[in-house]
Amino acid sequence: MSNITWSPAFPSGRLADLPVRAIALLERVPVALPQLLFRCGVGLVFWRSAQSKLASWDTTILLFQEEYKVPLLPPDVAAYLATGVELMAPILLVLGLATRFAAAAMLGMTLVIQFLVYPQNYPDHLLWAGPLLYLILRGPGVLSLDHLIRRRRSSKG
Repeated sequence: MSNITWSPAFPSGRLADLPVRAIALLERVPVALPQLLFRCGVGLVFWRSAQSKLASWDTTILLFQEEYKVPLLPPDVAAYLATGVELMAPILLVLGLATRFAAAAMLGMTLVIQFLVYPQNYPDHLLWAGPLLYLILRGPGVLSLDHLIRRRRSSKG
C-alpha cells in the first residue's frame, strides 16, 4: 500500500459544489421567461402553417379534400376552421391574452392532426403539445396581458 495521495487541481469542496451552484443559478431564471418562449415558439409553428395555407387557398382546399380528410367536417369548413385557429391563436399566445383558451384550441387541433391526419408525426406533435399543455395548466406568466388584466382586477376588488 502506498502513502501517496492524489490531490486534484481544484479544492474538492468547490468542484463538488459546482453542480449544486449551477442548478441554483438555473432556478433563479424567472419562470416567465420560458413561458414567453413557449408562447412564441409554438405560436410561430401555427402562424407559419396559416401563412402557407393562405399562400395558395386552392391548394389548401385540395389538401383538406384529398390528404387531410378530417371526419365529420366538410373539407372547406375544416380548412377555414384550421386557418382561423392558426391565425388567431398565435397572436393571442404572443400577447398572452386568453392564453389558456388559445393554447387549448391549438392543443385540440394538434390532437386532431395526431390521431386523424398524421399519426406518424408524433415527435412533432409532442413538441407542440408539451408547451401547450404547460400553458393551459400554468398560464402565460407575468409577461402577459392576462397577468396584467388579472392584477388590475384583483386590485379593484
